[in-house]
Order: sequence, then structure tokens, then C-alpha cells
Amino acid sequence: MKTRITELFGIEHPIVQGGMHYVGFAEMAAAVSDAGGLGIITALTLKTPQALKAEIEKARGMTDKPLGVNLTFLPMLTQPDYPGLVRVIIDSGIKVVETAGRNPQAVLPALKEAGIKVVHKCTSVRHALKAQSIGCDAVSVDGFECAGHPGEDDIPNMILLPRAADELEIPMLASGGQADGRSLVASLALGADGINMGTRFMATKEAPVHDNVKQAILNATELDTKLIMRPLRNTERVLDNPAVQRVLDKERQLGEKLKIDDLLDEVAGVYPRVMQGGEVETGVWSCGMVAGLINDIPTCKELIDRIMSEARAIIAERLVGAIA
Repeated sequence: MKTRITELFGIEHPIVQGGMHYVGFAEMAAAVSDAGGLGIITALTLKTPQALKAEIEKARGMTDKPLGVNLTFLPMLTQPDYPGLVRVIIDSGIKVVETAGRNPQAVLPALKEAGIKVVHKCTSVRHALKAQSIGCDAVSVDGFECAGHPGEDDIPNMILLPRAADELEIPMLASGGQADGRSLVASLALGADGINMGTRFMATKEAPVHDNVKQAILNATELDTKLIMRPLRNTERVLDNPAVQRVLDKERQLGEKLKIDDLLDEVAGVYPRVMQGGEVETGVWSCGMVAGLINDIPTCKELIDRIMSEARAIIAERLVGAIA
């Protein structure tokens, strides 16, 4: 299947594995890329330029297909070495960077000069248009269904994608609610050029997360995610568990007095314990509503091949047949 995304990124299938904290390691990215999609290593999980360089080299030993790196810009007391991370990305020959969080304009000149394609994650049409205006090559449009931070507008992809498609000139990935061939065909019909999957890729054999995490996703339905930190306008969609309920209780009790410091026990530094230690109830962790569509743990190749087979069948049989 050829789309503007496959052409832009030099990949076989219009399927991207988005950056995920303590998930986007070499094993994950290489498996997705080797299956014909685009795998992405998460830079901030690696923390230092030296560790990122080693992880990229590790992934290169697993696949010769294109790889990407996620670079997320967050408000932090101690800022990561962003210039160092950018240098490693350029020197390592990475050809695609997924940016997220704050405006990536400061790093665009260096990335663009190196011939790197930049796709920025956006949760609204206005943010997507801003990304286009500063020179991003593509955007990943995250609907309200998505894991992690869906923004504050609460617009689901059935509305957000065609709205963005009406306004944008650059290619667009659909993110949030993506799981199978139906997701891909629907997203293409709504104006996207490919899909970005996070939660679905966590439930694969190669995903470098504890089996407890994968089983929690399998056990979940579309009703089992919650939105936290809404009063702080830093909304995050997470899988419901006792830690999430503690956060929601604090939000109700403290009301307008709530500060991020009140939630640190549940939200700060928990990802290693969850993703690597399997302590799935120890804190809050991102999960999309798409969990309701996840019922198995295939390899990345099995998953991508199945998505593409389903998509071709829907287009060639159901859709073409409907207009015959």
C-alpha cells in the first residue's frame, strides 16, 4: 500500500509505532520496522545521548529497515541534554524524528539540514496547523481516544481527522483507537495517510514490557481507562487501577487547591516499576481506549501483516462491492 506517509518515511506499510516511555526500546522499534512499519525509539527513556546512541546501534543490529526516534519536549526542573540528543540522532543517520510536547521549532533547523523528516504529535487542528507552519513534514493527530495526553478539547477522531484533513497540506497520521485493518481503512477514509499505534504494540511478543502489563491490556475493555490531571490541564488517559483511584480521590478532595506535587506518589517515576517490574497497580500508566479491541499478543510481523490483509479485504471486497 502506497500513501504519502510510506513515501515520506520510505516504509512498506503506513503503520508507525509511536514513542512510548519505557516501551520504545530497540527491541520494539526494530520489530516494527523489520515488519514493514516504522519503529520509534524513545529518547527521553534513555536519558543521555550516550545511552540513545547505544540503543540506536542495538536496533541497527536487529534490522536494516528505517528507524525513527521520539523526542519529547517537557517542562522539567532538570532539562535533558536536548542538543546532545539531537547530535546523536543526526550522527546515527536516523531519518525520521517524532516530536511531541512543546513546540519543536528550536531543533528543526538542525534536523532539516540533516535531511531528517519531522512528524509532530498534535491533539488539535490549530496545533497541527502550527506544526505545518514551522516546517514539520507531517503530523500525528491524536484523538480523544488516545493513550497518554489527549489535550483538552475532547474531540474524537471521527471528527478530528476530517477537520485536520480539510485544513492541512502535509501528510497526517491518525493516532488513538488504532488496532486493526478496520482502523487503518477508516483513518484513510477520514483523510489520514497512515496510522500511529501505541497501546496495540504494547501487547505484542516483542514489546519489552512485563507480561503483567500485556495481560492487563488484554483484560481491559474500552470502559477501563480514566482521565486524570484534568484540573491541572495536563489530562492523561490511563488504565484504571487503585493508584488511579487515589489520584481521582485527591482531585475531588483538593479541588482548586490541587497541585502536581499532591500526585507525585502516583505519577512520578513509576514507569520502570510498571513496565519492567510488572507492578501494574503501583502507579498510573498510559493506555488507550483501544484496549477494548485488543484480544491477543501476536508478533509485530503477525500484527502488521494481519492489519494489511484485513485492510485490503475491506477495500477490495466490502467497499468496492458496495458501489458495484
